[in-house]
Order: sequence, then structure tokens, then C-alpha cells
Amino acid sequence: MSSGHGGTRGPAAPIGVLGTGGYVPDRVRTNEEVAAAAGVSPEWILERTGVRQRHVAGAAQAASDLAAEAVRAALAQAGLVAGDLDLLVLATSTPDELGPSTACRVQARIGAGNAVALDVAAACSGWVFGTRVARDWLVAEGTGGRAAVVGVEVYSRFLDGRDRGTAVLFADGAAAAVLGPVAAGHGFARITLGSDGTRADDVLIRAGGSRLPASRETLREGLHHIFMDGRAVRDFILEIFPAAAADALRRSGMTPGDIALVVAHQPNPLLLRRACAEAGFAPDRLMVTGDRVGNIGAASLPYALDQAHRQGRLRSGDRVLLVGFGAGLTWGSTVLTWGTGVRTVRDEQHEQHAGAVGV
Repeated sequence: MSSGHGGTRGPAAPIGVLGTGGYVPDRVRTNEEVAAAAGVSPEWILERTGVRQRHVAGAAQAASDLAAEAVRAALAQAGLVAGDLDLLVLATSTPDELGPSTACRVQARIGAGNAVALDVAAACSGWVFGTRVARDWLVAEGTGGRAAVVGVEVYSRFLDGRDRGTAVLFADGAAAAVLGPVAAGHGFARITLGSDGTRADDVLIRAGGSRLPASRETLREGLHHIFMDGRAVRDFILEIFPAAAADALRRSGMTPGDIALVVAHQPNPLLLRRACAEAGFAPDRLMVTGDRVGNIGAASLPYALDQAHRQGRLRSGDRVLLVGFGAGLTWGSTVLTWGTGVRTVRDEQHEQHAGAVGV
């Protein structure tokens, strides 16, 4: 049975990103395909959202399948294996089932038998919330451990293709980061989170929970589809992005000019670029991936981080502003100083043990 690690407390190294990974399904849904069902033109979609295509999970793929691929990719980039993980945090609004946690499904799928596995539910802010949990957990344990934080959504199962406000935006995908000790002066600054439950009805899936369990009536009325008040969500994003960005900069003692790259949730590329400009950042500082994958919810921010990493846009010492926001309403932000991992006392102990047993 999995459990947290105890042991002797190692050096108080800061916690940062050791590796990233992303996964989107093979099937691509084009604007032409989406437009036909939504009653709009492909040009209408591109001009109003900036989304060019999105990916859709196969019939046999659930959230845990996508998430497992992303975690494997992040582990490979970090030079680690699943057994090295002490914690697995999964963020999603579209779990495999209401219970158990989808993180437990991923833990079993990848063979992370040493990891404590749990879900967080904060919609499109979920990866930032999960990162706060993982970072604080690793600091408290103090043993040089590693955690994987993965965001995943299979939104396509909850879309009404006739609703142009949601069908043109939401898609499927997963992305993960492996967290662990990094060199002094690197890693995450304070991660600040926020919530406003009075606006929970702005975007939600109404049925399928304990308030409105699935029934013939809920299916007939389309209550298992994503509902979004587009105007309210737009206003929230334009309000919260500058505020969350400014908060992260203030707490880190920085200005927009200190930031090498802005990595944020991707509601749609046009709205994201507008919010980023209103927050005082130059367009070339913003990492945009929503044009190619749409809005993949809790996976949006880590997917953009992974793409930035793989495209060589991150160098050691770069300061990266991370901003998430989503249903709930929820939001979170921090500054990540990019840097590589460091050797820990636990690494040395593992190597000594391996040598002793002849591994």
C-alpha cells in the first residue's frame, strides 16, 4: 500500500520543475467540422477565437489514459521512472468516474506504487492548485522527494455541438510536470490562489452530481453539457488576469520587464492576447498554444509550459509568470524561476543501496 515517505530531513532546496510532458489524442477536429454542427462558418470561429483546430479523445480513451501518457512523458524528460514519485496530483473537471479519484487510475496505469495519489477540482485553474499542494507537500516532507502534477480534460464527452459558445473552444488533452528540488535561486515563488463561489454558475456542468443525478430528464434537457455564460467569463478573465499577474509580480518584487515568458490558461488565443496586453506584457512574451489545441482546461497551462520547454524557449534563470483561472470561479498565479534539478541526500542513499545489492 502506498504511503508518504518519512526519513531524515534533507537540505531545504527550493521546489521547481524537473520535467514536463504533454499529450493530445490523434484525432483532430477542424474548424470546418465544428462549424457545420454549430451553424457558423470556419472563418467565424477563427476570427472570434483564434482557434484553428482541436483534438478529440478516441472512444476507448478516458481522462486517465490521456493523463498517464503526459506523466510518462514528463518522467522521461526528468530522467525518472514512475517508482521515483512520492506524490501524484491530478486536476480535472472530467474524471473517469465520480469515484475513485482519477489520480488512482493513473497511479495504477503507470506503476507509481510509491506515490500518494489524489485529485483536485478547480476547473481550468486546477493545475496551479495542484502545484501548490505538491510544492507544499514536498517542502513539508523535506526528503528530496518528487511529485507529478497533471491536468487533463476530456471535454468532448460533455459538449453540445450546436452550442457555438462552447463547441468551438473546448477540446481534449493532458499535460504534466514533475516537481522536485532545484538549485538555490530557482523554483516556485509563493503560489497565490483565490476563489469566488458566488459566480459558480457562470460555467458548469449542471447534472451528473448529487444535486442533479443522471436521469432521463437530465439527459433529455441537455444538462450534462458544458454551460458557459460567455460574456461573464470574458469579463472575469479580463479582470482577473491583470490582477493575478500583478499580485505574483508584487510578491516576487518584479516588474513585467523581468518576465521572460508568460504561460497562462488558454481560454482562447484572442482573449488571452488581449488580457496579456492589458496586464502590460509585450506580445512576444506570451506562450500561445490554444490555436492548435483549443481550451483543454486544467491541461492548458501545463501544456503551454511543456511546449515552451520543448521549443527551447526556457533557459536556466528565466523567470516565468504562471497565471491560471477558471470555473468556480478560481484563479492562481506565481513566478517560476526555471532551473534544473539537484542531487539530494535521498538520491545518494538510493545509489548506495543499489550498489550494495548489485543493481
